[in-house]
Amino acid sequence: MKKEGKDKFVQVKCEKCKNEQAIFTRASSIVKCLVCEEVLAEPTGGKALIKAKVLEYLG
Repeated sequence: MKKEGKDKFVQVKCEKCKNEQAIFTRASSIVKCLVCEEVLAEPTGGKALIKAKVLEYLG
């Protein structure tokens, strides 16, 4: 796995339905799973609070 640096996107896995999707690391709104609508990330004013399992940094 690549180290977190100035990466802009991460591949995450939803804990509820196991769906994988790419999300922006500095999300300005709540990011939900496209399948089950579980919250995957919440905005914090800077870097988003990612609540799903991070699989890979996509850069």
